[in-house]
Amino acid sequence: MAKKTIKKKTPVPKNQQHHERHVRELEALYKISRVLAEGSTQRQVFSEVLDTMHEDLWMSRGTIVLLSPDSSELSIEVARNISEKKQRATRIRMGEGVTGRVVQSGKPVVVPKVSQEPLFLDRLGRTKKIGKDEISFICVPIKIGKNVVGALSADRLFDENTPLDEGVRVLTIVASLIAHDVKFRRAEQAKRQALLDENLRLRSELEDKFRPENIIGNSNAMREVYGAIHQVAPSDTTVLIRGESGTGKELVAHAIHYTSPRAQGPFVKVNCAALSETLLESELFGHEKGAFTGAIATRTGRIEQAAGGTLFLDEIGDFSPAVQVKLLRFLQEREFERVGSSKTIKANTRIICATSRDLEKAVQHDNFRQDLYYRINVFPVFLPPLRERKDDILLLADHFVERYAKKMNKDIRRISTPAINMMVAYHWPGNVRELENSIERAVLLATEGVVQGHHLPPTLQTSDASDTTGIGSLNERVELFERDIIIDALKRQNGNLAAAARDLGTTARVVRYKVGQLGIDYQRFRVKR
Repeated sequence: MAKKTIKKKTPVPKNQQHHERHVRELEALYKISRVLAEGSTQRQVFSEVLDTMHEDLWMSRGTIVLLSPDSSELSIEVARNISEKKQRATRIRMGEGVTGRVVQSGKPVVVPKVSQEPLFLDRLGRTKKIGKDEISFICVPIKIGKNVVGALSADRLFDENTPLDEGVRVLTIVASLIAHDVKFRRAEQAKRQALLDENLRLRSELEDKFRPENIIGNSNAMREVYGAIHQVAPSDTTVLIRGESGTGKELVAHAIHYTSPRAQGPFVKVNCAALSETLLESELFGHEKGAFTGAIATRTGRIEQAAGGTLFLDEIGDFSPAVQVKLLRFLQEREFERVGSSKTIKANTRIICATSRDLEKAVQHDNFRQDLYYRINVFPVFLPPLRERKDDILLLADHFVERYAKKMNKDIRRISTPAINMMVAYHWPGNVRELENSIERAVLLATEGVVQGHHLPPTLQTSDASDTTGIGSLNERVELFERDIIIDALKRQNGNLAAAARDLGTTARVVRYKVGQLGIDYQRFRVKR
């Protein structure tokens, strides 16, 4: 009977073993790099990394810990096969156990047999053996530059024939990839936080700037405006601000928004007079891609952008009939459709309107819908023209002088009396906006710390425009200039003629002559003791 031969299994050469292991490691590292590049949340990405280590590198029970912002302790970001409750409850102090020492020293640690290592604390309650097999533990630091931000650890079955330094090398590479992800996410978080802080700072500045108390004016007419702002701001009522151009309607709209419960929401404004009918409709309601020529992408309208906040429609009297219909529907139903779409969109947006037009006359001539007029005219706020609040001219002028002197880095301290008289006498057809522009020009021209009458625009210096006389001819203008500078010197020197002469670099006799010639009462500038 022939003997049965048994074929012996041919052992795999060591070189081939190394090659196969390296190929497997490269494939695993490639997979991990893709996970880190394509993942969403940090915890989800790290979980997939640990799964890949378990499946492709035979490194089980992987754990990633990260250092707290104050560098006092380590928290578990993700741990494989450990409940989230256990992960959240576990904290490791710097230098505590193997992981704490790795983070503290910045150097990897290898524990061949965890059952024989007293430093291995097993804070997660894992078994130190699997049956009779010993478990090896590898822990490497996660570094951003020279700074240690955490640690990556994993278990593997102890095998005398498998060198653990190979595992250290692979884990170090994985830790480096994780470090890049942590660095990027922290940088993005820092940017987001910086933007949030800047947004809060700017919003706080806007709230301070646009409080009704910060609107300039103490006249009775303006006090009525302040009362109306405080009355309507807490509600969602539609407001119609009326007044001539340049009276500050946008400023009042800001004040209503920033003293309302919607102050934390957006404040969006649209100048209706500056847009054509097609552009205005798209601007307000948005449009779909291909809705008209040039609509290359879907666009969100201003009503949607202002959801949760306020939409300010300036010069609403310029609305076309088609846009009026769509706006009326939104005011009634709080819903609309984008241009080129049939999908209905709802938006919780408060509407504040403003106009300088006579809407009643526009309704009579069928240029403005009557139903829309009644819908926006729920709570009208009337802003008086500047010529009807003469008491506020000096307050406004002083405010603008201070603003533009600071902006232009000039030491302008006050406005001369003749300049004040000219401003009070002028009828200001451009209202507060014209006054502001006039003061900006005057501050630009002023050189000696005082805004003089000749620094104001020519419209204020003519007798027809300013209702003042005696400043038409060359001699009269020279006399006006001399009067300004002599009065300013007398004010500075409390009516002392000799001191005023020294201030002006001339003699007391010349000043006394000019005072008599120009009819200046210098004694009224003396300080009574």
